[in-house]
Amino acid sequence: MAKKNHEHTPKLLLRQAVPADVPQLVELTARVYTPEWGHSAEMLRSQQTHFPEGQFVVEYEGRIVGYCATFRIDEAAALAPHTWAQITGGGMASRHKPDGDWLYGMEVVVHPDYRGMRIGQRLYQARKRLCTDLKLRGIVFGGRVPGLAKNIQRYGSAEAYVQAVIEGKRRDLTLSFQLNNDFEMIGLLRAYAPSDYDSLGYAVHLVWRNPQLHDHPDTPSIASHQSLPDSVRVASVQYFQRRIKSFEEFATQVEYFTDIAADYGADFVTFPELITLQLLSIENEELSPFESIRKLSQYTPQVKALFSDLAVRYNINIIGGSHPTEQPNGDIHNVCYVCLRDGSIHEREKLHPTPSERNVWNITGGDSAATIQTDCGPIGVMICYDSEFPEVARHLTDQGALILFVPFCTDVREGYLRVRYCSQARAIENQCYVVLSGNVGNLPGVNNFDIQYGQSCILTPSDFPFARDGIAADSTPNIETVLFADLRLESLARARNAGAVQNLKDRRFDLYQTRWTPKPEAGA
Repeated sequence: MAKKNHEHTPKLLLRQAVPADVPQLVELTARVYTPEWGHSAEMLRSQQTHFPEGQFVVEYEGRIVGYCATFRIDEAAALAPHTWAQITGGGMASRHKPDGDWLYGMEVVVHPDYRGMRIGQRLYQARKRLCTDLKLRGIVFGGRVPGLAKNIQRYGSAEAYVQAVIEGKRRDLTLSFQLNNDFEMIGLLRAYAPSDYDSLGYAVHLVWRNPQLHDHPDTPSIASHQSLPDSVRVASVQYFQRRIKSFEEFATQVEYFTDIAADYGADFVTFPELITLQLLSIENEELSPFESIRKLSQYTPQVKALFSDLAVRYNINIIGGSHPTEQPNGDIHNVCYVCLRDGSIHEREKLHPTPSERNVWNITGGDSAATIQTDCGPIGVMICYDSEFPEVARHLTDQGALILFVPFCTDVREGYLRVRYCSQARAIENQCYVVLSGNVGNLPGVNNFDIQYGQSCILTPSDFPFARDGIAADSTPNIETVLFADLRLESLARARNAGAVQNLKDRRFDLYQTRWTPKPEAGA
């Protein structure tokens, strides 16, 4: 029997534009700007010819729903007053300079039917990564102010209106978004795009300065097949278990926390182990522990669909805690569904069920611990008790994991501290980040899930580049909350290659090693 495949093909993909995309891009820009002002096929082909790596598309279920175009330009031209037609060569990107030290953002378009999916945010992030990868000074462009025409009489001038938006006294659909993405105004461009009647032809001259150039030491990088962001923002939900009446009520609570994490710009949000046991409070019938777990497994398709949909809609990678899931052979495994913002779904099983899980719920352990490739680098998942076995974290780290996520569920303080102390040890010995997320509150009437003790946290190695106590963020015990921390991947490279101690480098492979034994496939 072939081994089951837990990986799903992404349904949302951000990639470099190619010539075959041109017909769809002509249609997309015509839809956004009208056929008269949309980009012609000649313009789009020219943009790709001059600077192919600077043209991006977002494809959703096979359809292109977003596009952005960039080119390189010298600082003198980028920061001087200009019009869109002048700086872009009439939309052809013909002013591209291969050695230009600034990235010019000439276009971003998003299909109107998909504007609730943070497509623009994804395209802006792609630009920033390109800029940092090329070590350019920054990004510059002329930003629209579509609220200007409607409000010019109230403010009297374009300058006064823009200043009101900058000060937060007024919201402009486009300019406010750009300011929230860390762009700053350096001037106002008159007659930038005369056909932009909503902006009265004006544009705000905006720049984003590459933060890596303020301090760019020659430190070894972490090996990866892709370019990695310098900083990753993670969120951990300390989730309060309460009785609910429907799956829709559960989904509303999960979406609430996903929305919060996304609004704060998190790249990842993690939920606690066995978060879905809350669904058993919906049932009115008395079930044995074993029967209740099998009943819970019936929600698996809904749980996977919920987390995957939220990941795509809110543009965030979700570590979906864990959910008891029946396997084809009838076994129950404790499974973490990792749903990435590109629409792909990954399953990671708990390897070590606790004695209570084995005896009360008849849960059995999985047999694989593989990393998951994300847009922020490879990650690993250790579900609660797994964190107490050093071999699991070391196996994930040897595969390249930079961040380990630990959804946990503990009933008393002693159990929580076992997970906490062991996770801190895993962060130190593997020189990686570890993110813990646990349940709090009580759930009367649900077998083996009556009380919870939790104190979620985000842990770091213990060395100079990191938080003083090796704790990037901590929570108050047993209170529902969300934690955030910005984790610098460069700091891991620094510690691993030149830290006060270098645990990964200093292992004695001549004395010991850890070898994982592959289990034979079913039917073999």
